[in-house]
Amino acid sequence: MKHCKLLQLLKDNAQQRAEGTPSIRSEQTDTEAHLYVYDVIDSWWGANATDLVAALAAVGDRTVHLHINSPGGDVFEARAMASALVAHTGQVISHIDGLAASAATYLALAANEVCMTEGGLFMVHNSWTMAWGNKAELRDTANLLEKIDQTIAADYARKTGKSQDEIVAWMDAETWFTAAEAKDAGFVDCVDANSKRDAKDSAAANAARWNLSAYARAPKLTPPAPGLNDQEVTRQLQMNRNRMRLLQIA
Repeated sequence: MKHCKLLQLLKDNAQQRAEGTPSIRSEQTDTEAHLYVYDVIDSWWGANATDLVAALAAVGDRTVHLHINSPGGDVFEARAMASALVAHTGQVISHIDGLAASAATYLALAANEVCMTEGGLFMVHNSWTMAWGNKAELRDTANLLEKIDQTIAADYARKTGKSQDEIVAWMDAETWFTAAEAKDAGFVDCVDANSKRDAKDSAAANAARWNLSAYARAPKLTPPAPGLNDQEVTRQLQMNRNRMRLLQIA
């Protein structure tokens, strides 16, 4: 069966977890908490806003170190997660430990400070969805995608200080940044330099765990472990269709 790019990304990369296991791992000390988003971003199959809100509530006003290694996913879920980070009463520092692509970049940039490990990757592109219906309905869907892209570009521009035109050009081209390039562009504030060689090797290994074939310009990386099966993807397809229908009605 054929899947749209978003569902292909979810199918190939969603991490298998035991039932009832939170999608976001949390480790705490007296003063800090480390939260790990090491999955696709999706309300059903991946790291999600519900689990992030619960994790943040459990850490109180501690400083949060948000560790990200994700090929992206659902932009609406990422926006909800970003809102939860902004509402956190303590300091939030995001750490891109391997890959922050697509919706994962939006999550990373919601922190007060953004750090990236040397050897990691950061990717921006235009939003995807599924569409069906007549020509008028398809035009409405395209208009919705354009609005989503405009809001994302505006957030990128606020963070980087770059012009809207430059941001849009990067998104149109599906642009992949190294850690140094992401810092030069203004997306990240610092490149982690502790144990530089080990950090670089670790980041490269983390990035290589993902199947990025859904992306047009993705670097060639080592194939990942199996993800979702076709039956699970079919269920996710119907859920996303329902979501898009509600958005169009709204």
